[in-house]
Amino acid sequence: MAETWDEEQLIADGFERVYAESEWYDGPREGLADIDGQPHYFHGYDYDRADEADEYSVWPASGAAAELEREQWAIFVRWNERYEAGLAEPESHPAEGGIDARYDELEQLLAPHRQVPADARRLVGELRFDSGARYRADGLDYWFQWRPSR
Repeated sequence: MAETWDEEQLIADGFERVYAESEWYDGPREGLADIDGQPHYFHGYDYDRADEADEYSVWPASGAAAELEREQWAIFVRWNERYEAGLAEPESHPAEGGIDARYDELEQLLAPHRQVPADARRLVGELRFDSGARYRADGLDYWFQWRPSR
């Protein structure tokens, strides 16, 4: 189990909240997180270096896109709570399509915002975990500290 930190210490150390995750593979690959206090998309690389901080393309998310991302995230979190309680099957995951009409609509609305733009910045993201639930309506149990890529 990874070491956990309290929210106050994370903030004091310059770590920022992650609001939504759309892909995890040996670490966070895509999602929405604060960078300099503003919501940004992140898209990661370097799947095979689990002992080092990963490099990400990052770009600003509009306020409207961030709200839609958080709405879709909340749909997932509600499903995950049912799944963890034994009340939902994996096949009922909203990302399977055709299960939750609003989730599907949000997927279409958000697709263009999730595309890595040519002017995306490249940053390195270091992770720390808090002691909260893995998935929750206000985000995830991990936070990023960002620094320029070399």
